[in-house]
Amino acid sequence: MPIMSLNVDTMRTIDRLAGIPLCAIATPIVAALDWWRLRQQRLNKPSHRSQNDSTDSSLAFQPKKILFIELSEMGSAILVDPAMRDAQARGAELYFLIFKSNQPSLTLLNTVSPDHVFTIDSSGLWPLVRDTLRFLWWARQNQVDTVIDLELFSRFTALLTGLSGATRRVGYHIFHGEGLWRGNMLTHKVHYNSHIHIAHNFLSLVYAAFSTEQEVPFSKVALSAQPIKLAQANIHAPQRLKVLSQIESATQQANIPFTLNQQPLFLVNANASDLLVQRRWAPEQFAALTQAIEQMWPDALILLTGSPSEFAYVENVRAQANVKNALNWAGKVTFNELPALYSLADVMVTNDSGPGHFSAVTALHTVVLFGPETPELYGSLGNSIAVTARLACSPCVSAANHRKTPCSNNVCMQAIRVEQVLQAINHQFSASKSVSKTVPESLPTPI
Repeated sequence: MPIMSLNVDTMRTIDRLAGIPLCAIATPIVAALDWWRLRQQRLNKPSHRSQNDSTDSSLAFQPKKILFIELSEMGSAILVDPAMRDAQARGAELYFLIFKSNQPSLTLLNTVSPDHVFTIDSSGLWPLVRDTLRFLWWARQNQVDTVIDLELFSRFTALLTGLSGATRRVGYHIFHGEGLWRGNMLTHKVHYNSHIHIAHNFLSLVYAAFSTEQEVPFSKVALSAQPIKLAQANIHAPQRLKVLSQIESATQQANIPFTLNQQPLFLVNANASDLLVQRRWAPEQFAALTQAIEQMWPDALILLTGSPSEFAYVENVRAQANVKNALNWAGKVTFNELPALYSLADVMVTNDSGPGHFSAVTALHTVVLFGPETPELYGSLGNSIAVTARLACSPCVSAANHRKTPCSNNVCMQAIRVEQVLQAINHQFSASKSVSKTVPESLPTPI
């Protein structure tokens, strides 16, 4: 049984109270290990270099086995995919470390082989400690030579990076900033740029990993003017037909006439994770939006989506809306079936949360509502429109405060009007007409 429930605030507390002293202890240990490794390399490898040549050997090789660390954000596991593919194109073999509860996000594109993914159970303190120790052994067994820490100034991931045994360790460093100290365990210290999209920041980490020159700070590389594009999920026709069959069965039971491609299909994702509850648009606003969609498109089918644990929350929205053509679809499909669902729909509207990023691996047109965070940094890379009230206090969460805000009254979300969102949905619905949603006429005959 877990010793304690490791919710988001508990993890932050552990990271602050235990992370700072542990980073202080680990820093000289990591420095000593680096010195010893460098000394052994110089003793064991003949060299024509001068004895005074102190060039860092960590710059003398190109990464072959790169481990990416992104523990807590499922959406970030999608946003880092262009950076991982960049590393892969350079010849690197990819590995990934993530919390067990977030591991399914890596299956949408399968860029990293499943046997190269290590998961840490964060359900309790003992599983966390146990899996952390197991990871340190696993990283050495797999001879990972490079670690890229994607987390924004997490002390826990800094410790994992420093103690991984990797020769090259890349991550964000605070330099002259204050309050985000996490030791000195990186060989390649990258400046986190709060003025560019997080996907570009992730690419900057990969550029640093492959650099052959020491820079302060990394990475002095020009950003491409072209927008970053995500790879698209490989959605098999039988999977799409299975999801469509589920939808048709549910509409028949509810006595709702529906034919794909003849009637609009809208997805409304009404919840957001507990990581930042201030991102949530109020249930009554989603209910009013559902009514507005029904009024504009009377024959549309509206599926209110969410995870199985969000069923009651979503049911509250459906009950308030009281729209016949709206169904509670929370937990009705598995995570791996989400791309198939997205490929069938015309438009999805969602809080700033995982689905806005998961849908980007398909052609689905989305409307994403932003409040305490900004689309300039965390906008979807798909066919997406962001709606935000642009208050003077927003965004109020960032890397500088570990994405924790003192706000208990999210006016930034309350200020978003149903009419604004409906207008964005209408725009996206018109754009979606060019997307094909054809499916096979029947399922293969069972064996």
